[in-house]
Amino acid sequence: MKSILVPTDFSEQAAYALDLAYGIARKSGSAIKLLNVVEAPHGTSFNAMGEVVAPDGMDAVFFVQLVDKIKERLQATATNAKYQDIDIASHVEVGNPYEHISRTIAGQAVDLVVMGTQGSSGMEEILVGSNTEKVVRRAKCPVLTVKSPVEADSIKNIVFATNMRDNQERVIKELTKLQQLFDATIHIVSINTPANFETDRFYKKEMKKFVDKYHLAHYTLNVYNDDVEEDGIIYFAEDIDADMIAIATHGRTGISHLLSGSIAEDIVNHAKRPVWTFNLH
Repeated sequence: MKSILVPTDFSEQAAYALDLAYGIARKSGSAIKLLNVVEAPHGTSFNAMGEVVAPDGMDAVFFVQLVDKIKERLQATATNAKYQDIDIASHVEVGNPYEHISRTIAGQAVDLVVMGTQGSSGMEEILVGSNTEKVVRRAKCPVLTVKSPVEADSIKNIVFATNMRDNQERVIKELTKLQQLFDATIHIVSINTPANFETDRFYKKEMKKFVDKYHLAHYTLNVYNDDVEEDGIIYFAEDIDADMIAIATHGRTGISHLLSGSIAEDIVNHAKRPVWTFNLH
């Protein structure tokens, strides 16, 4: 791991993400890219000379001053004395946050994104679709979401939820790197639901084949019963007091996403502990 991207909006959750990214960077020798994206007011654009063109009633000078102040604040964060032993570069962009985060991931060889999130529920969860959820769904590198303070050195037990059906070679490769970084135990769990019920004997047999196929080490095998997969994963992690949840996502978009939803996104929204996700596609 060489590069960690930390998008920030200067919220508490973003500060927690930067602190965790700092701990990971110290362990891995990575550099951190700290990114803030200023969402321009509707109608704001740039002319051929690169100057801000503001809509009627909007003071272009004020907007430029706002961007300059954000640059100063971001630079102050990056040069904070508590991060002095890590290389942190700060960048401010203007536009759509998700688009700029995606471009940074694709164009700057980012190995891990660490993002703060407040989570959501109910109608807000259905209608809003935060930038964090979009990044989790589509990013081409692992994404680690954080809601509360977490010390990198405290991460020793990681729940890995899997159905064991998909080709998981890529996610296992990344998960193994994570496990080695934290010197952690992986608690592999499959959720047994009424809609997709299997016997414990079946699960144990399939799990043994799974760990042998991917040559996993330092793990436990677990079957957890619940009405729905999302709840089962979250409750299992709570029951064993895990430090992190890891899960793959299929990255569905459009009508497919609306119809099938995403277990990974639901867990990011509702779990209290950090969630590491990896897009299988």
